Amino acid sequence: MAVGVLMPKAGITVEECVISEWKVKKGDHVKVGDILFTYETDKAEFECESTADGEILEIFYEDGDEVPVLVNVCAVGQPGDDISGIKEGTDVPTASAPAETAAPAAAAAAPAAAAPAGNMAQGVLMPKAGITVEECVISEWKVKKGDHVKVGDILFTYETDKAEFECESTAEGEILDIFYEDGDEVPVLVNVCAVGKPGDCIVGLREGEEAPAPAAAAAAPAAAPAAGGTANADAKVSPRARKTAAELGVDATAATGSGPYGRIVESDVKAYAASLPADAPVEQVSAAAAAAAAEAEYVDVKFSAVRKATAKAMTKSLSTMAQLTHCHSFDATAIQKLRKQIKANGDAMGLPNITLNDIVMYAVSRVILNHSDLNAIMPEDNVLRKYTNVHLGMAVDTPKGLMVPTIFNANKLSLAEISVEAKRLAKICQDGQATPDMLAGASFTVSNVGSLGVEMFTPVVNPPQVGILGVCGITTRVKEVNGEIKTYPAMSLCLSYDHRALDGTPASKFMKELCNALENFDLLMMK
Repeated sequence: MAVGVLMPKAGITVEECVISEWKVKKGDHVKVGDILFTYETDKAEFECESTADGEILEIFYEDGDEVPVLVNVCAVGQPGDDISGIKEGTDVPTASAPAETAAPAAAAAAPAAAAPAGNMAQGVLMPKAGITVEECVISEWKVKKGDHVKVGDILFTYETDKAEFECESTAEGEILDIFYEDGDEVPVLVNVCAVGKPGDCIVGLREGEEAPAPAAAAAAPAAAPAAGGTANADAKVSPRARKTAAELGVDATAATGSGPYGRIVESDVKAYAASLPADAPVEQVSAAAAAAAAEAEYVDVKFSAVRKATAKAMTKSLSTMAQLTHCHSFDATAIQKLRKQIKANGDAMGLPNITLNDIVMYAVSRVILNHSDLNAIMPEDNVLRKYTNVHLGMAVDTPKGLMVPTIFNANKLSLAEISVEAKRLAKICQDGQATPDMLAGASFTVSNVGSLGVEMFTPVVNPPQVGILGVCGITTRVKEVNGEIKTYPAMSLCLSYDHRALDGTPASKFMKELCNALENFDLLMMK
């Protein structure tokens, strides 16, 4: 039977997406993971990968169509498969009478256990919440085995490297089996559970498990999986496979992967362990046995998904860029005075609680327009993409780690509007509800650690951006004014930038203009 490919739900609040361009046509053969089409939300563009192998039997929507999420956009299967009921708004036909043709003699002679009786259950896939997302962590199951669910019911919450989402059921029926537990790291586009009617077949839905062979072929011996044998540190290994390998005392990376994209799954590890001679040396000591052997003197804490993403991005940044940092300071008297006025009279005038960081971001959004080499990204080597508007990244500390949402078109927003948007995005991130499109698309970033007493630091550029501004705390310094030594509140700003994109002089000119704008902020607001 043909299966439908759903329009993905790229974010909790996303209800509809627009198909940008189909990459396949009717009659093309596709495999799981092949790109079918690109689609857009209101913030970003994504690629939709096929969740089934077979021929494109029908395409239900065209380029430019606006499609509700979790609705089938095309049908995939074998030529001649029935596609009735897959397209939105069509009903599955009801058979008037069971008129089956006689089975071949070879099938009749096969054992009854060769092909399970009953209908096939449906698998619910781990969503792909962003083009670069390859794995997600299940946070919490909201249902249990035996529960009845409908299309759209929340099955579980899951985390990417930046945000948390809810996975909705794409099928109606009973939860027949759950393949992963809370905390498991699951590859995208892999079945996490089976939904159907009691008695439906679920064989082949679990990762690494082959679908049942037809009855006619039941007598044929199953091919033994490859034994593998050479360790590969870069191999992709599922959590269950790692756990099984530790219990069996073997190296999981030496097995041959049969999962999606060559991923090593539990059955691969078991097959590899069974293929070893009885006197083979133990290649990997069971973690559980090692822990039981002696009292632990320390605890190993695995990085969270957000921490892993941050570590990867920072390592890439420092290893691929020619980064350096300039530190400047300015007299913060003017912005402190404005902040005091806002605190005293802001409520009466209907203003939000504007912070010093809001003021700095406002100034950056105006001044950086005169320094286009910094309001830019490097999408590839030797290419600088300069932006007309300022899409300002804002570093936010959250319980799960650092997140950088984007204030789009910040140069077109007033100071009050920037303040409101900054607080809205910060709350979304701290609540774990940020979507990938909120965390992408920045052309420059501001990171403020001044409230923690930091006087100077070296912020790390977030690729593919070429610059980031670090905002420090205010300290008391002295300067000469008309021959007298006076104290003043000094705020430090630290600019890290990619020397491949611009040189020290233009970077310093940006900082000089920014500091001057902040010292004369009332004049900046009049422009």
